[in-house]
Amino acid sequence: MPHHAATVPGSAWVARWAGALLCLAVAAIHVVDQGGITATRDPYYIGIAYHVLEIAAVVTAVLLLIGFVRPGWLLAAGVAAGPLLGYILSRGPGLPDFRDDIGNWTEPLGLVSLAVEGALLLLSVPLFVRSLRRRTY
Repeated sequence: MPHHAATVPGSAWVARWAGALLCLAVAAIHVVDQGGITATRDPYYIGIAYHVLEIAAVVTAVLLLIGFVRPGWLLAAGVAAGPLLGYILSRGPGLPDFRDDIGNWTEPLGLVSLAVEGALLLLSVPLFVRSLRRRTY
């Protein structure tokens, strides 16, 4: 663990744990939505995007917990914003070869996902900006 992590105020630890748990929740929601860890959604590019998101979410959680806050918060913002954008595009105009969810704005798992990703975005963006003002990573 980096030396500076031992001196982080209690509120920063709480934020990092909350961010890590929200990242893991994003990963878990997408594993459930795709039908399990080994499953891949159709079309293939959507399935790959799910796997990339899940891996990125776990890596981000680890980065936050071990004290690499600047890259952790930056990745956390991406882990939140990516699926939010995907949700909007898949429900709105649709995506290439993926039109099943057009207009399906109230799917329960999708709404849970929006809440988790929204919370993660609201947490990660200000903390990333704050990390830019500090010299520590």
